Amino acid sequence: MQTKLLRPSEDPTAIEQAGELLRAGEVVGIPTETVYGLAADARNPEAVARIFEAKGRPQDNPLIVHIAHLDTVHDIAADFPPAAQALAKAYWPGPLTIILPKQDSIPMVTSGGLNTVGIRFPSHPLAQAIIRAAGVPLAAPSANLSGRPSTTTAQHVMEDLNGKIAAVVDGGACTVGVESTVVSLCGARPRLLRPGGISLEQLRAVLGEVDVDRALRERIDDTEKVSAPGMKYRHYAPKAPVTVVFGSPKASADYIASRLGDKTGVLCFDDCAARFRGQAVVETFGPSADAAEQAREVFDALRRFDTTDCTEIFAQCPPSDGIGLAVSNRIKKAAGFHVIDLTEGEK
Repeated sequence: MQTKLLRPSEDPTAIEQAGELLRAGEVVGIPTETVYGLAADARNPEAVARIFEAKGRPQDNPLIVHIAHLDTVHDIAADFPPAAQALAKAYWPGPLTIILPKQDSIPMVTSGGLNTVGIRFPSHPLAQAIIRAAGVPLAAPSANLSGRPSTTTAQHVMEDLNGKIAAVVDGGACTVGVESTVVSLCGARPRLLRPGGISLEQLRAVLGEVDVDRALRERIDDTEKVSAPGMKYRHYAPKAPVTVVFGSPKASADYIASRLGDKTGVLCFDDCAARFRGQAVVETFGPSADAAEQAREVFDALRRFDTTDCTEIFAQCPPSDGIGLAVSNRIKKAAGFHVIDLTEGEK
């Protein structure tokens, strides 16, 4: 298969071409504000199966359904309770996925065999235009090979999936850089399943108390059923094993600097990079005080390690507040939760 690279900035027919491919049951990489998505008709089991095939994704890992009109929720979810309506009013369109009971129109292959479904209304104008052009809700996990760092540019998508999907729509670099926040409203209380572009603090501002799933703190066994993508299996990982060092920027830099080898990689804050230059393969992902920039840069930085000969990677990690919770979650997932917590002795 030859993968087309469609550029709406140069070709006014690019969006309609993407819509035609999606209506025909093909898989297309599309830009969103979070990361690039690997889109197919969410109601077409054969098309959805092509997503899993292209990614090499386990089929019990549920997909998120993307919409471009709020009214479409009622075609996908069996219930749209007041809490969901309040979240939608506050944060849609945007980087938020809401887990709700699903309608029968959403096949089990899309929901990972569950009776629930994640729904998101992206804010990216090209994502909205492509969904409208397709005329169907789109299932769209991140557009990367399963387990690899997510893709935040069209070039990343082509690196992973060229020849495996019909097309990629180039919408430039993603502005958020980490996947959407996923919150479930199917239990007794709201539960955060995956941190993302909407912070836990923002969820609590609308919902009150929100429980935090243990998948944010520890590795989930691969045999467990989960309600959202990114909760189990090794995710976001470069080829070399990663060790996360959690603590203040100075303490984590001191720890890493004492353990550098000939082929050590270091993922660090911009303001700590000078400590490691000339001694290790260094990739930066933003200033220590700017978690939003870290979110935009972290996946690109992790991907760059695969062009080097490093055999191990040490990673600094931001505090777990605001969008920093999403950044730290992605780095810890890339490390399979292999974390050195320097704050333990301070408690």
